[in-house]
Parts: sequence; structure tokens; C-alpha cells
Amino acid sequence: MASRDYAHRLPDSHGSLSRPVSLSRRWHIDVPLLVLLMVLAAIGLGVLHSAAGGDVHYVKRQAVFMVVAFVGMFVVAQIPLDVYRRWSPWAYIGGCGLLVAVLFIGVGAKGAQRWLEISGFRFQPSEAMKLAVPMSVAAFLHKRQLPPSFFTVIGALAIVGVPAALIVRQPDLGTSILIAASGLFALYLAGLSWKMIGAAAMALLVSAWPIWQWGLRDYQRQRILTLLDPDADRLGAGWNIFQSKAAIGSGGLYGKGYMQGTQSQLDFLPESHTDFIIAVLSEEWGMRGALLLLLLYILIIARGIYISFMAQQVFGRLLAGSITLTFFVYVFVNIGMVTGLLPVVGVPLPMVSYGGTSLITLMAGFGILMAIGTERRRVSF
Repeated sequence: MASRDYAHRLPDSHGSLSRPVSLSRRWHIDVPLLVLLMVLAAIGLGVLHSAAGGDVHYVKRQAVFMVVAFVGMFVVAQIPLDVYRRWSPWAYIGGCGLLVAVLFIGVGAKGAQRWLEISGFRFQPSEAMKLAVPMSVAAFLHKRQLPPSFFTVIGALAIVGVPAALIVRQPDLGTSILIAASGLFALYLAGLSWKMIGAAAMALLVSAWPIWQWGLRDYQRQRILTLLDPDADRLGAGWNIFQSKAAIGSGGLYGKGYMQGTQSQLDFLPESHTDFIIAVLSEEWGMRGALLLLLLYILIIARGIYISFMAQQVFGRLLAGSITLTFFVYVFVNIGMVTGLLPVVGVPLPMVSYGGTSLITLMAGFGILMAIGTERRRVSF
């Protein structure tokens, strides 16, 4: 009797039944990636419980977000890759339209206007662009000769630049940089020449002073100055970084124990359940806990790179690589700002920081990764 895990078989080139297809492949689930994400989610809930001071309200809400996110990932994984390619221009146009609407009828909070509210439901359109932009760039490059020509590069940069500029106006520089990076990764993976990369680096270097003088707001300049000299205003602008470093350093190799961190439990550490949550983990579980978390991230990134390498279409290869590298940037930027290596830009730690919208977007990206990874083995239902 055939195993239940091999209920369907793929026809070979002669039309006869050949190799079996497991249920995981039939439902387009990448098992190694799913296991890694579930382990990371479990660790995230445990760290969040401590970071919130034992308040189960945050943990319950985050658990609900995670269930919705995993279900969304499963649904997204079922959609054929060609559907994403065909509909990516419409997703891009619709997302840009919502970003324009934010500028006129958006809901403001904490000095920023980043949300839209419809019938009491508030959402942030920029989150959807984290997927729409790399998808659109990948679709744009899919039917063009690669490596990309100069005019192809200009077209791709225009696709990246419009939503990035609209998000900067909200203002949300951190999200704008992440979205721009997601599109630029697709362009880079398409074979962008080093001459063009060097020219772009020179242009950025030349424009550094005008951007500093006229392109940045006062609080953004202050964040950069604080990065360069956090001790200059330890009780003000440098407070977050100072307390974060103190929490990480006091954890040592083995940590102080679960819910025993003084910096986090006594509320010295700001935003302990969101942007600075890895400092809580480091203080309570020490370097070994932080290294375990980093190992999980590395394995997830490695799996994403493998899926990108094995993709059968140019579109899938560029999109999978872009999603994976963008995930890496999330991790790198969050850890960099918490340890004082980068300015504080409000980027959450994936799967660990509290928050629903970014989590759902992130898991939708992993759903697309799974759709790409199983594209060559799809069977009809």
C-alpha cells in the first residue's frame, strides 16, 4: 500500500506516472523553512513574554498575529508564480495610489502620517510595497536581456524610486530604505555591472553633503550624530543606545536567567518589546542565546538562497533572492542599531519583535519563497 505522504505522482516526459510527490510538495510547503520559522516564532513568543514584563496580553495578541501570518503564508504559497508575475504591475500601481492617498487623507501619529483608516481598520500601505516593489522589478527584468542595459537599469530605478520617495514624505526613512533595497537587490542579482555600481557609489558620495544639509530632518541628523558619539547626550538622545549596550554587556556568556534582566525588567531599556527586544534576549540568555538566534536567522537566509538558486524562472530567481536579502537587511539593521553600529531607524527584529503588520508581510514573503521553491513540482488538483 502506498504511503499517505505520496498520494500523487508526477507524469514523466512520456506521460506515465513516475516519481512520487509528497503532500508537503503538493501543498507547496518547504518543510525545512517551515520548521525554522516555527522554532523562531516559539522563541519570539518566549522572549516577548519576558520583554513585556510577564504581561500575557502582548503574548496572546502576538500569537494571534502569528497564526494569521502562518495561515497567510500557506495561502500565498498556493498561488502559481506566473500569477504573481502578471499581477505585479497592478499591485505596484495600487500600492503607489495608496501611498499618495496617505499624503492627503492619512492618519497621523507621533509626528508621522503613515496610515490609512477605513471603517475603523487602520493599515500601513508601505508594508505592502515591501513585496510589490521587488516583485515589480523582477517582473520588469524577466523579459529583458540580462545583464541589464543602461536604459533597463534606469527603468528599474524608476520603479524603485517612486514609492521610496512617497514613503520618505510620510516621513519614514527607515521603511523607505528597506523598500528601495528590496528592489535594488533584484537589480543587482540580474547581473548589474560593477561599473554601474561604482558610478552609483560615487554619485551617492557626491550627494552626501546636500542630503545631510537639505534632505534630512533634524531628528534624523541627531540620530546619526548620536551614532558617532552616543556619550555626548547619554541622558537624552543617547539613552536608548546606552541602555541597550548595558543590557547586552551585562548578560555575559550565560545571561542572568529568564525574566531576571535588570535593564529590561526595571524599565531602563526603552521599546524592550519591539525594536530593542534582542537586548532583552542577550541580557537574560547571554551570548549563547544571541548566537542561537543568529544561527536560526543564518539557516533561514541560507534556505532562501538555496530556493533562489534552484528557481526555474528568471522572475522567481530574482524575487526569491530579493526577499531573502531583504530579510537579511532587517536582521542586520535591527541588530546593528541595538548594538550602536547603525543609527536607530525603528526596524523590528523579524519574528521576535511585537507587531502584526510587519509580521504578516514578512510571512507573505516566505509564502512567495515557498511558491518559488515548489514551482517546478506543481501538480493540478
